[in-house]
Amino acid sequence: MDWKQEYKKKVVTAEEAVKHIKSGDRLVFSHAVAEATTITDALVANKEQYENVEIDHYIPMGKAEYCLPENAKHFRHNTFCAGPKTRDAINSSRGDYTPGFFYETPTYFKTTLPVDVAIVQVSRPDKHGYCSYGLSVDYIKPAAEAAKMVIVEANDQCPRTFGDCFIHVSEIDYIVETSRPLIELQPTVITDVERAIGENCASLIEDGSTLQLGIGAIPDSVLLFLDRKKDLGLHSEMLSDSVVGLVEKGIITGKKKGLHDGLLVASFAMGTRRLYDFMDDNPLVSLCPITYVNDPRVIAQNNKVVSVNSCIQVDFSGQVVAESVGSKQISGVGGQVDFVRGATMSPGGKSIIACSSTTNGGKISKIVPLLDYGAAVTTSRNDVNYIITEYGIAQLKGKTIKQRARALINIAHPKFRDELIQKFEEIYATKF
Repeated sequence: MDWKQEYKKKVVTAEEAVKHIKSGDRLVFSHAVAEATTITDALVANKEQYENVEIDHYIPMGKAEYCLPENAKHFRHNTFCAGPKTRDAINSSRGDYTPGFFYETPTYFKTTLPVDVAIVQVSRPDKHGYCSYGLSVDYIKPAAEAAKMVIVEANDQCPRTFGDCFIHVSEIDYIVETSRPLIELQPTVITDVERAIGENCASLIEDGSTLQLGIGAIPDSVLLFLDRKKDLGLHSEMLSDSVVGLVEKGIITGKKKGLHDGLLVASFAMGTRRLYDFMDDNPLVSLCPITYVNDPRVIAQNNKVVSVNSCIQVDFSGQVVAESVGSKQISGVGGQVDFVRGATMSPGGKSIIACSSTTNGGKISKIVPLLDYGAAVTTSRNDVNYIITEYGIAQLKGKTIKQRARALINIAHPKFRDELIQKFEEIYATKF
């Protein structure tokens, strides 16, 4: 059958598509701004037809109404990374959190979390019948390949991106055609503290480095201080607006990466229309699943990888907490450990954990003698290399516990240093 005829036979309304979902099914959604929100809305509107439908994904940027208390009978959420709209659910009886390294997540879809339905946003098909996954390839492509049923929202405003990111019409069960604006993530407002952190991080980035930058104001602030760098590359789980400017200025060229020279390699994107337009039909952009992009063995094949990620708390020994406040889950492991290890194995690579020195309006130090009770260690003290705050850089690899503690206290906020020094002397029975 000609793919165009097959396509037409599969086109249904969102309301019709969700009727094929059954109670007890496990659904996997596209990540973040790539969520197929037209189908999600129809799913919630049809909730009375379901009981105990499990919805699995990373951070949602849509409404996440399936997480509301009044929908607990119908939907249960399981996340690999909590977000503002899902935290209450997963820290209550309405949801769950599944820990794991980002690059390993897709393996669960063939083992402990078999997928009944993948709900995906894609571009309209090209002349060969292939739709692009657009803004999210990461775990959703492997999920769709493992799923018993695939329902797509074919949005004509979704960019057609290149890489390992296509699905043929023949592999889709139901198609919902839409033309709606994509979810946008506006640039973060960068404070003076974050600018200082960004400048400290940028000081470690050499010409020819390959960058991985996480999400948030601190990674964005690093990009502000790269204007004088040359021939940087990108191999990162995420693309953001800030990268576009550095490409246009000729700062990011990818000429010296050593793997996929010249290409911007990532697994998903979050940003504004400027980023999405830049990605559309752009052969410089290569989006691939996280089983590839985030595999430390792949990351390590790039030259001078510099990974920059943020955290919530660091203790004297260098243990990094980036996903919980005490026992309360507020985010997830994400790709932090994937890139910390990949950067460490990369020739000339450096892994950076960057954070402001305080939190809660300056009332609490992020550098602490001991982690909060119940806190989950994200990056172990054996993996950590550089810790950076607005007050400086602490290089920990190869250092003793006492040396680490001294270095961290020296980059803590000055108003907490005397207290931290006192704790140091109590714990280690030696002078600071």
